[in-house]
Amino acid sequence: MTNYQIVFLDIDGTVLPPNDIIEESTKRAVASLHEQRIEVFLATGRPLHEIASIADELNIHSFIGYNGAYAVYNGKDLLNKPMDETIVKNFLTIAKENGHEIVLYTREKNLLSSLDDPTMKEFIEKFRLSKNALYTPDMSDDILGITLIKLKEKDVALYETNQAVHLSQVNIEGFHHSYDVIQDTVNKGFAVKKILEQLGIPKESAIAFGDGMNDKEMLSYVGEGFAMENGHPDLFSYANRKTTSVTNSGIFNGLKTLGLVK
Repeated sequence: MTNYQIVFLDIDGTVLPPNDIIEESTKRAVASLHEQRIEVFLATGRPLHEIASIADELNIHSFIGYNGAYAVYNGKDLLNKPMDETIVKNFLTIAKENGHEIVLYTREKNLLSSLDDPTMKEFIEKFRLSKNALYTPDMSDDILGITLIKLKEKDVALYETNQAVHLSQVNIEGFHHSYDVIQDTVNKGFAVKKILEQLGIPKESAIAFGDGMNDKEMLSYVGEGFAMENGHPDLFSYANRKTTSVTNSGIFNGLKTLGLVK
């Protein structure tokens, strides 16, 4: 009988390799967790309205989305923390002044600063965003997440003023110009904490896997936090375990070290 009760899995670079085809070992690992009645959550920066095919493939029905701003457990909402409207409007202004593009995520759709920009089109294609609309100024409430596009490293400081947010670089080759906006007090770690409290699960019984800096709070909070071998170099100090890469059975091998798969 295992003491582990719940597993949180990041998507990009953790469940999904660069070719976007989930490894068979990952599918077997998740199926084994289901058989052991261990809860499984996808924990992502992505909007939940765009991950149905991934969830279906893995038979997962519980989610943390928008980098911790929204969470669902078996169809029931557990958490809903939209961004401060003042921050949203300020970021829109900064992006426009500096030639950056921006994606704003709501419950139902992705609001884009441009539908025609070539870099935006690449972003839409990579993340298979389908529910898209052009942003208009009356849409700045109920924003659950933001991704900034076409930034240089020096541009990060433009956004990291005293606004209780920080930027996290997207850890995918070809998209290092993209940064997720993470709320200091609302992130994947915050969502994990709230979920464990509501489900009555001690953090020592929780496992998480991630590869990007938007996973650092989540990996720090759980009992067993696995950084993928392909993870951002700065992430490893936040994890107490390291596993193989997303293209080399990282989730399976990590769970194997805990005796949860064979």
